Amino acid sequence: MTRFFVQNFGCRATQADGAALEAQLAERGLAVSEERESADLVVLNTCTVTAEADSDARSTIRRIHRENPDARILVTGCYAQRAPDELARMPGVAWVVGNSHKTHIAEVITGEVDYHGQIVIGDIFETRDILTAPVLDATGDRTRPNLKIQDGCHNRCSFCIIPFVRGKSRYSGADQIVEQVRALSTKYKEVVLSGINLGRWGRESGSTMRLPDLLRRLLDETAIERLRLSSVEPMDFSDDLLGLMAETPRISKHVHAPLQSGSDAILRRMHRKYRPRHYADRVTNARRLMPDAAIGADVMVGFPGETDELFEESRQFIEAMPFTYLHVFTYSERPGTPAAEMPGVVPMRVRKERNRILRELANSKNAAFRRSLLGREFTAVTLDPPGLALTDNYIKAMLDLPYTPNRLVRLRPRALNDHGVAAQFVSE
Repeated sequence: MTRFFVQNFGCRATQADGAALEAQLAERGLAVSEERESADLVVLNTCTVTAEADSDARSTIRRIHRENPDARILVTGCYAQRAPDELARMPGVAWVVGNSHKTHIAEVITGEVDYHGQIVIGDIFETRDILTAPVLDATGDRTRPNLKIQDGCHNRCSFCIIPFVRGKSRYSGADQIVEQVRALSTKYKEVVLSGINLGRWGRESGSTMRLPDLLRRLLDETAIERLRLSSVEPMDFSDDLLGLMAETPRISKHVHAPLQSGSDAILRRMHRKYRPRHYADRVTNARRLMPDAAIGADVMVGFPGETDELFEESRQFIEAMPFTYLHVFTYSERPGTPAAEMPGVVPMRVRKERNRILRELANSKNAAFRRSLLGREFTAVTLDPPGLALTDNYIKAMLDLPYTPNRLVRLRPRALNDHGVAAQFVSE
């Protein structure tokens, strides 16, 4: 029996795709290999958001071919969609399958290999399929499955290659999602809903539902005790969505809205669809409705044209916002994007220094937020390994005793630690 191993690179959507691929291959009678070195087939589900991501994939291919030369390697995912010829030339690669044909991988690998580096790819913008399967956190937490319900993106941010390798926005149907969450609710307390552009769920032609409508169905028709939203574009945090999040304890008080820059000029160069004042309106409304909510953002430094003055404008805007955490990224040129051809390249040493400044600001904001929670009670789901929990508002808590994972509990933060809080168990 053929043994296979799937290795995923990159975002939650890629992790979810990988889980669906594993299920497809297992249904075809292939056996999962616990170790890459002993697999007959290695599927690499790649990312291409940065040049570093591409480099990681190539290094992995070389390592697999060196350590397990008899293994057939299939490369799929975003890098495969963007540069199939580049990957097909690498020793050991039997197939390169783009995102356009990812749902057909089971059929591809059960056929004959016509030649080394066989390429199976099509027009990603014609793709309507969506791979979906719950996936548990690759970092080891086995209590909070991610369920991808949307894929693709209509936006054309000047720094981003993702629309060209993921295709148009599309989504799983509401009935399917209800059934999936209903099944997950028998095993788990919390489910995380994710997507490439999650807030656009339901917005394609012919649909009358929007993301808040889907959430209401999940609340009404499933027993899931907690839903958490992953990243949602700022202008998709409508009053309806924020109001629903605020009024029910079954949706986590957790808002993650990508910012990228607090400078109006840089947002325009990025082709983002909002200005700082629009972003501020959404975030301050979220804080007004949910005073204890986690509010996070993705922020990029060193974008072409980001002068010292524009960076300071962005830093001041970020400082004024009620963020509780930030994901700070250093701009990396991505061939094929408009930003890669823009003038005003920022030296790498300047990019790294700006990254350091914003990370220090983020650490300060996060510590202040955690400090404000001390002595109060919050709900949390207990994690694996035992003794850890994640609060409703996205704070990692170390409990005073190693409570069983996958329980919904009440706890009281009593002290700060390096990355979260030390907390006392109160009740279930």
